[in-house]
Amino acid sequence: RSFSSQTDGEARVTRVLREEFPRASAIKVVDISGGCGAMYEIHIESEEFREKRTVQQHQMVNQALSEEIKSMHGLRIFTSTPKP
Repeated sequence: RSFSSQTDGEARVTRVLREEFPRASAIKVVDISGGCGAMYEIHIESEEFREKRTVQQHQMVNQALSEEIKSMHGLRIFTSTPKP
């Protein structure tokens, strides 16, 4: 799916993540609830995650999306750091 065909929810979540993680080299947000915005899968690769445990990385993402999460049923988070 091209960037222009993102749902409103995907675009909103992507925008928040871009603001919160300015050093992210890759952000991918997919509505996995069939377009209703109830559940998202997020893949984010960012230098900000370096030297942090996975649980800490996921807490950073949850914190960044604290407002958006209130209207979601679920969230799958995949975080990584850019390969050197």
